[in-house]
Amino acid sequence: MQMSISEALGQKKIFYFWFPLATTWLMIASEGIFLAVIIARLPDPKYNLAAYGVAYSVAIFIESPIIMIMSASTVLAKNRKSFHKLRNFTYFLSDLVTLIMIILVIPPVYHVFARKIIALPEKVAHLTHLSCLVLLPWPGAIGYRRLYQGILIRRNLTRRVSYGTLIRLLSMASIALVCYNFFRLEGALIVGLALSGGVMLEALGVKMMTKTSVKKLIRINDNSGGGDISYRYLLLFYFPLALTSLLSLSIPPLITFFMGRSYMAIESLAVLPVINSLVFIFRSIGLSYQEVGIALLGERNEQYKPLRNFALFLGVFAVSGLSLVAFTPFSIFWFHKISGLSLKLSQFALLPTRILAFYPGLMVLLSFQRALMINNRRTRPVTIATAIELLAILAVLLVTINIMGIIGVVAAAVAMVVGRILANIYLFLSYSSPLKGIYE
Repeated sequence: MQMSISEALGQKKIFYFWFPLATTWLMIASEGIFLAVIIARLPDPKYNLAAYGVAYSVAIFIESPIIMIMSASTVLAKNRKSFHKLRNFTYFLSDLVTLIMIILVIPPVYHVFARKIIALPEKVAHLTHLSCLVLLPWPGAIGYRRLYQGILIRRNLTRRVSYGTLIRLLSMASIALVCYNFFRLEGALIVGLALSGGVMLEALGVKMMTKTSVKKLIRINDNSGGGDISYRYLLLFYFPLALTSLLSLSIPPLITFFMGRSYMAIESLAVLPVINSLVFIFRSIGLSYQEVGIALLGERNEQYKPLRNFALFLGVFAVSGLSLVAFTPFSIFWFHKISGLSLKLSQFALLPTRILAFYPGLMVLLSFQRALMINNRRTRPVTIATAIELLAILAVLLVTINIMGIIGVVAAAVAMVVGRILANIYLFLSYSSPLKGIYE
């Protein structure tokens, strides 16, 4: 059942609740690193890494309306009626994003998108199309499993969420290694197959692990726990969250668009997924904290202070960890020896990585701020903050790439940091009302 939060939370209790979710995100982070390593050891690594980065950005963007279903499920899945409505809503969204993905990969549509809109080089465009084709099941499977992950989190079964991710990681790695060793396939195609296969098996595993929880959930009286929601309420609650993730996950394609037109475009597109994989390891510490805050804050934000203190610890830890890699000789070892980049590309990746050193700390702060807003049913400020971040990134990219002619990946790193800081500032100014009298 859901964790009791009637008494003050200790840091140890928060840690035990958070750690399985953090492990889940760390495993997802290792997924990107592993796939980049596979591509780097196949023919044409520069072009395939660039194609992988573009295809992954496209898939993430298309799945964006479904991402926040886990948060909605954690907050709203209280009884049989609310669960059934959430499930129907999730299935509708999953079908919708899958249809969008199918339309995108139709050759005439894709040609306009890849060659006319984001101006990919011909070889990168072809490899990206192959990867997108096998990523068709990805968006729908993501929505399916996030619905059931939310139910597990609400019932304090966070370990099962990490077990599901372990299924995904092992199946993804198995598919990638089989393709790498026994088939002559392009690297971008291999990672697309591995990602799709992994997430579909994870979704199946999570569904099986929620069997008992769902049975208990649907036995709960429809009028108990305040969980009798209408589709209208669900739409009003979820729309800002969907818009938030849509705006947030439009950032990678936006960056890709500008980098395709930047100075040293191919090199920038090649190293970005490798840099993102490294930064994602430390960002995952913060990404995992949003659902922790939603689940543990309490109806009246009673647990704000202990959760705030734990977030501060996480932020310092995440920034310190990435800085130890970015500002020491270990950075070249990571990019060259572990990730498989050439020495030249490894050197090329150093500056943007160092610019992003504080980004994981900003992610922890953003997750905690979003948790406060969502827990208080104030989803609109979350959307506005993301819009501010997106517009700031757009402005910085326009100036640094189109006017100043800065290297694409360096401009992208600067834009990401500036945008996130502005989003953090806006949310800080927005959450004083629900916490009045608590943190003063």
